Amino acid sequence: MTAVLDISPREAEVLELVRAHLSNAEIAARLCISVRTVESHVSSLLRKLEVPDRRALAQRAPEPVGTGPSRPAPVLPAPLTSFIGRVSERAVLTEMLKEHRQVTAVGPGGVGKTRLALAVAAEAAGEYSDGVWFVDLVPVTDAGMVAAAVAGALGLGEQPGHGMTESVLAALADRHTLLVLDNCEQVVDGVALFLERLLATCPRVTVLATSRARLMVPFERVYPVPPLSLAVDGESDAVALFMERATAVGWPLDPPLFEHIAEICERLDGMALAIELAAARYPTLGLDGITTALSHPLRMLTGGSRAEDRHRSVRAALDWSHALLEPADRALLRQVSVFVAPFTAAAAAEVSGSEEGLVADGLARLAEQSLLVVTACPSGTGYRALETIRQYGKERLTEAGELAETRSRHLRWCLAEAAGLAVVGADWRARFDAVADDLRAALAWAADQPEQRADARRLARHLAELTFTRHLVGESQGRYEQAAALADDPAATASMLRHAAAVAGCRMRGDDMYRLHLAAAEAARRAGDTAVAACDLATIATNAYRFASKFARKLPAEETAALIAQARELAGADPAAQAAVALAEAARELNDAIGAAHGQPDDSGPEKIARAERAVELTHRAGDPLAESAALDVLTGALSWAGDAFAAAATARRRIALLSSAPNTPAATHELIEALGEAAEAGLGTGDLPGARRWARQLADHPLLAEVGHRATSWLLVADALAGNVDQVLSGSIRFLDAWRRAGSPPTSALGPAVAAVVMIHSLRDDHDARREWGTVLDQFGTTPEHAYGYGAVFDAMLLLHHGQASEALERMASEAGEVWKWVTWIWLHWYVALRSEATVLAGSIDARARLADARTVTAGNPVARAIVERAEALLDNDRERLLATADVFDAAGCRYQSARTLVLAGGDHAARGAAALAELGLTPMALT
Repeated sequence: MTAVLDISPREAEVLELVRAHLSNAEIAARLCISVRTVESHVSSLLRKLEVPDRRALAQRAPEPVGTGPSRPAPVLPAPLTSFIGRVSERAVLTEMLKEHRQVTAVGPGGVGKTRLALAVAAEAAGEYSDGVWFVDLVPVTDAGMVAAAVAGALGLGEQPGHGMTESVLAALADRHTLLVLDNCEQVVDGVALFLERLLATCPRVTVLATSRARLMVPFERVYPVPPLSLAVDGESDAVALFMERATAVGWPLDPPLFEHIAEICERLDGMALAIELAAARYPTLGLDGITTALSHPLRMLTGGSRAEDRHRSVRAALDWSHALLEPADRALLRQVSVFVAPFTAAAAAEVSGSEEGLVADGLARLAEQSLLVVTACPSGTGYRALETIRQYGKERLTEAGELAETRSRHLRWCLAEAAGLAVVGADWRARFDAVADDLRAALAWAADQPEQRADARRLARHLAELTFTRHLVGESQGRYEQAAALADDPAATASMLRHAAAVAGCRMRGDDMYRLHLAAAEAARRAGDTAVAACDLATIATNAYRFASKFARKLPAEETAALIAQARELAGADPAAQAAVALAEAARELNDAIGAAHGQPDDSGPEKIARAERAVELTHRAGDPLAESAALDVLTGALSWAGDAFAAAATARRRIALLSSAPNTPAATHELIEALGEAAEAGLGTGDLPGARRWARQLADHPLLAEVGHRATSWLLVADALAGNVDQVLSGSIRFLDAWRRAGSPPTSALGPAVAAVVMIHSLRDDHDARREWGTVLDQFGTTPEHAYGYGAVFDAMLLLHHGQASEALERMASEAGEVWKWVTWIWLHWYVALRSEATVLAGSIDARARLADARTVTAGNPVARAIVERAEALLDNDRERLLATADVFDAAGCRYQSARTLVLAGGDHAARGAAALAELGLTPMALT
């Protein structure tokens, strides 16, 4: 029965999402709160539930009562036994942390580094406003996965456009926190590289590491952890530890035995692990039996430094524990040492090659002997070996000549687990997380074994697919590349490289897309498939135009032209290759036209539309929905550039429909994310605000974008701002700003409309502080032409008209639409023309009638823009009935703000209703010209 705890309703919501294995960013997106708030709730839950980490937290389901607030607490493993002594060591290490940003507690296995570090971290927690976080590196076998382990402990995910290391650095950039990195020795090079960047980038982060060797990083200060004191002023930490642990197993010791216990502790050189193991044997051996066991020949090894002698004392303690086991239990202990994460009896049976019932009995006996720890697993009772014991078991496995055979069985078990991980059900993440570290460890071993190459490639592909679905996109790309490197068939290599390129696209890594498609083309050539190579080369050129913002190095025009020419030469009569070449040529011509234009589009619009339509036709014939989606993207751009916004919007929607049935692959996900953004933009440009919100909401909720809430929510903020959905803008802007800052505050031009939209809403609310904060953000984007003539002019004009400053609004939109076509086409043209016509009327301009006529032509078919023009004409004609009719149009179009504005402009009783509607939205009263 779970204890009743003082868990607040919000903490209960967070706990439920942690149980679903969501990252902090995903939880923040679901609950519309900041990531930092999520971190605080997670920290509090770890303390209240007394669990060591997020995995353990995910397995707890308390009954929430109470609503009291909770304070952040250190996110540290809860000790299962009391901490004994170490008073002077704790004091010294605490002072070192106050003076230095990175301290490494070094010493041999079993000396007590982890327990000492945890005790010091818990005492120092109050000094760090953003808390203390513990990262267990025991399961990490790949030096490149250190950042991922830190991210997992902190509940962070990888931000597209950044690697996992960059994502962690961005999240910790302004945090005042203590990071405890435990067991660094097996990935010391990876830890060193990570810490160098962390400490250089995050000035308020302090790191306490434990390791058997120095990390050799610039900020490092080393604290050699000594053995437990044997005799200080008549007292001994070592003896106190032995007596406490013996008492804990039900055999209290009398003080007169102090000298005998001290002798045992001295022979164990004060090593904490050795003393704990010896005390655990006291009930069955007694002090005399322990003394005799310590004289066993297995304890004695020759040579080595004093530090190594201490290590061998731990080995001695393990040796005599091992010697007391039955042969079958010894074999089982060494065989299960290949597991790096908790495992079940069924898993151990498969890896040991024994009957499950016998294995279950053996595991229970090993747990009784303190050689395994019983833990909880998603599938039932699990077991885990402490790292020192696991390393000891692996040494025994090697000595017995069973390493390769056992590793092979572990690899086969991992392959079966990976293949059986169906990506369905609420517990999918938990099931993957439970075996992920073993999959990685098995792959790390198999990749270096020539005879295991085929299985290693299969496991690498499984891991690539699984980590992509788990939104570990950086690892997914690396696993696809690893699978490509392990493939013997060049065609298989090319396939894996294409998948890797698609993942790179999801990560905003255009240069990687280029590199990987180029390598895929070369592999396809080696396989003798020149048509497929042509597709890869043409795709590089198409991507350079479609995703130019994802490239750090812009491809020169001559380079893309050479790629297309080479692709054309290799394509032959193959339909897919010809379609790919046609698509690349259509994308290039459209890009060249847009880049060269300075006003109205040139008269080659129909020709560009025809080229794009031919690419759509060819890709459709080739039967490739993803290539067809890319062609529809180019066609959408051509239609927009030609001024046919509604055809462009229809094409964008057609693209969404096409992708709805596409397979769930990295390439399809990449296309879908881009298509959702394009559909949202198209809806905004044609006045389909409900449609724009629908597509933008799908984009905001896409799990792959959880770590980049600024990208995910940008168009939703714009749609809500234009509609007057103030509450949604305020809640969505929290996620946007939090994610944008965590990403390093990138001044990406595509984010400008969202920031300007939030600035407008805060201005309409007369919230000066928020307006100033967001204005500072907007200033970081600079004055681009899109801001000057596009979204900036639209939002500024709406604000000025709200305040009754029609003349100023007209001045802000002084340029004719034809003069700034390049910057207002696609999304902003209809808004720009409609608002300019209203400003013209309200400012009393003499050419208002002519401008209204032009505006009616431009905005035909757009319900919102056309209603603004109709309202302006009704004002000019003093026709209240026509004026009020536009309010119904705005309501039907989901534009609450413009509906309320219409009522105010109508005057009389209608004005009072309009003012009340504005107040309900949370906006200040309107002023009339």
